[in-house]
Amino acid sequence: MTRLAQLARTLEAFSPADATEAAHRAAMLTLAQSAQDPCGRAHFVPGHFTASAFVLDPDGAALLLIFHEKFRRWLQPGGHVEDDDADLVAAARREVLEETGVGDVHVVGSGWFDLDIHDIPARKGDPAHQHFDVRVLLQATTREFAAGSDALAAQWVALDAVESIDTDESVMRAVRKLRARR
Repeated sequence: MTRLAQLARTLEAFSPADATEAAHRAAMLTLAQSAQDPCGRAHFVPGHFTASAFVLDPDGAALLLIFHEKFRRWLQPGGHVEDDDADLVAAARREVLEETGVGDVHVVGSGWFDLDIHDIPARKGDPAHQHFDVRVLLQATTREFAAGSDALAAQWVALDAVESIDTDESVMRAVRKLRARR
């Protein structure tokens, strides 16, 4: 099965948590079924798939977040899908390793945890577009990390304290899901 067919199949099976996520899922299915290369960085209309990860600490009580260089806020690690990524879970794991140095993680459940679509402003010759972000859930075996590419800093943030840092509503929506799982 191709990565694109696997993406569409997994989207079809994904159960959205609310109306917002259901709308994201519908738009993602449309993109997956209508574009030749919906994971390609150069697919700008309306955008392309990206992959990110919510990484829990070994106890499941804290989340590893990065201070994103471009967006200047605390977000989950993630980024573009590369041609050699087997799937979006693999892309998310690679991004976590690149941005935090954390490689010893295991996938929680199927991996797919949250769906989000967000606007990306025009920058460095790329037009404004959207990121169709598939967010996976991972759990680290250690709290050791080192901020890497795109991350000015990284930190473990207790799930009960995420609202006290500068983040966005999409992260808070995922945190509410994590809190409900406890």
